Amino acid sequence: MGEPFRSRGPDDDPFVRWFYQVDRNRDGVLTSDEMRIDADTFFAKIDANQDGRIDSEERMAYEAQIAPEVQSSSNWKLTHQESAAQRQSGDHSKDSERHRRWANDIDGYQPDGLQGAARYGLLNLPEPVAGADADFDRYVTLEEFRSAASYRFQLLDSDHSGKLTMDNLKPLIPSRPKEGKRIKRRKNAPTRGSDSPCRRGTRFSTTSSRKANSSTPPGCGRRESPYPRSG
Repeated sequence: MGEPFRSRGPDDDPFVRWFYQVDRNRDGVLTSDEMRIDADTFFAKIDANQDGRIDSEERMAYEAQIAPEVQSSSNWKLTHQESAAQRQSGDHSKDSERHRRWANDIDGYQPDGLQGAARYGLLNLPEPVAGADADFDRYVTLEEFRSAASYRFQLLDSDHSGKLTMDNLKPLIPSRPKEGKRIKRRKNAPTRGSDSPCRRGTRFSTTSSRKANSSTPPGCGRRESPYPRSG
């Protein structure tokens, strides 16, 4: 649900630590209930004033202090259309080259590739906390967070067995790309495609008066399609 798990040493596997944390009964499988409990725990960590919802200040604190990896530089990020236009124009200006080059401080990812938490998570979720805002009111309630956890579990549970194993999930972890290579997910990796209940092209409104369609599924807020390696 957006909780970062960073490597503590050469022999430490953050994914294994996350899995072990969620697997409360240590039976080697994750259930929807275990995912919800883990979501509740992380929600309480973000909800600093304990009022039962994550407001914009708490979300900004999450993005700046807890998981700064979810941020993307607006000066660095290009859309697919902008990237394609630069390649076709043959623009070799200094500014164009600055956008195209591989930047180590962005962890080696291309400007029009995976963004934010999607570079490290099991699902393509650039900002997994903000993505739980199902009604677009700029607040994330505990109920919305729980619903997002349930929906994301369903996306990961591709065989509909009601459980997730480490062997099932590990192939979904995106690896850091080598220079000159574009990161790709498996062809059958969960995404927000045409068979997903999330509406294609949904974007977060900058005004609090705009609401999502009442049929918008939990966890489909913002411009994302559910996640977590970070819990």
